[in-house]
Amino acid sequence: MAGRLNPWRWVVLGLAALYFLVPLAASVVFTVDVPGQGVTFDAYTQIVSADGFTSSLVLSLELAAATIAVVLLLMVPAMVALRLGAPRLRPVVEVICSLPLVVPPIAFVAGIATVLKWGPDYLSRTPLFETFVAIQNPDFPFILVLAYVVMALPFVYRALDSGLRAIDVKTLVEAARSCGAGWPQALVRAVLPNLRGALLNASFLTLALVLGEFTVAQLLGFQPFAVWIYSVGGSNAQLSVAVSVLSLVVTWALLLTLAGVGGRDRTAPSRG
Repeated sequence: MAGRLNPWRWVVLGLAALYFLVPLAASVVFTVDVPGQGVTFDAYTQIVSADGFTSSLVLSLELAAATIAVVLLLMVPAMVALRLGAPRLRPVVEVICSLPLVVPPIAFVAGIATVLKWGPDYLSRTPLFETFVAIQNPDFPFILVLAYVVMALPFVYRALDSGLRAIDVKTLVEAARSCGAGWPQALVRAVLPNLRGALLNASFLTLALVLGEFTVAQLLGFQPFAVWIYSVGGSNAQLSVAVSVLSLVVTWALLLTLAGVGGRDRTAPSRG
């Protein structure tokens, strides 16, 4: 039976490869084939010197780092506490964390914009007005971090839940506590090292989300990397596609690096 299924497996894998690689190859051809000039890589050499490339990329990476830090600081203690003290609430938390998947981004950003309008309309004479202004600073719009944390909840929850299912959290915490460790020490020294793979998966998914998110940033008037790619496309289509191809390749490289790190983490104990 296994021998008869092998050819079909290769057929499915081949079709999947064509589905992903043919559009990518067409994009690469579009960026290097210039009518009247032949093959040229000017679109790729112009990326670094393009106006706004460095600032938008740095902003997206800063937003990604802040989002990863906030969402992990929020979800890891909550998931561990849920596992230890209130396992019956797990379905409720799962539903709450899955809500961003069913809320359209347009509706989500419309709600954010409505809340932000409360600042000048109702809070102009209160200390909260300065907070509303600060989180909308174009140099680092923290409001995008808050929005991305909500959007990343479904992916982070799934990654951490899978990691916590693979270890005995209660035994680890009780062992650490019996050795005199406090709750923070038990979490940092006993639980987190065993969640390294789950943390890496959650971080990568959040990074991919932030680098590719367009709707919220565009409608709120900020210009991270995805919005910059869209704006460049209006004046230089080849440059825009070249940046998209490059960002896709970098994302794949990060995924392969993450898979390699996770694989070494899983095989390290067996070698010891």
